[in-house]
Amino acid sequence: MHIAIAGNIGCGKTTLTKMLAAHYGWTPNFESVEHNPYLDDFYKDMPRWSFNLQVYFLNKRFKDVVEIGRSSDTIIQDRTIFEDARIFAPNLHDMGMMSDRDFDNYRDLFDLMISLVKLPDLMIYIRSTIPNLIQQIQKRGRDYEQSIRIDYLQGLNARYEEWIASYTGPLFIIDGDTCKFGENPHDFQQITDRIDAELYGLFPLATSR
Repeated sequence: MHIAIAGNIGCGKTTLTKMLAAHYGWTPNFESVEHNPYLDDFYKDMPRWSFNLQVYFLNKRFKDVVEIGRSSDTIIQDRTIFEDARIFAPNLHDMGMMSDRDFDNYRDLFDLMISLVKLPDLMIYIRSTIPNLIQQIQKRGRDYEQSIRIDYLQGLNARYEEWIASYTGPLFIIDGDTCKFGENPHDFQQITDRIDAELYGLFPLATSR
């Protein structure tokens, strides 16, 4: 199976991926951040590096999803290929950080790739407000993230909500402001109970909002 975790920067995707992988014995697939050759430059100069960064992510995640499709393991993925094209690239384009030419080129490439990709067996979306995201970003202390613009996060949040509202696959939503799964065992158990019901129960949740 393919389980995916979606959400804005700082919402807790990586933490939840690690916890669920350990709990269920699933194989984690993490977003490439620490060894990303463009990320530091991107946050310093978004218009110059936006296209390079998004193509890097698209290429990396397409390779990931192909490998996931070939694997016999249950894979839990930290961020998906859909978020790159439905949220991050359009947000940069709308902000004037990616040219029309680059965005059209990027979108054509994504459309070709997505024709070969199926939806995950379960999508988990961590919804979070901007103040909570900022607090989490500051708490983890990545140098390159300290210059993230608030309007950039706001644009991403708005696009996440649009995307999730139209998402057609199996889905449940976690309130990242109130569900402190990384700190509270009870909150984490609530998440695993919902996953058990969706993946292994007699009455799947289908779409839970």
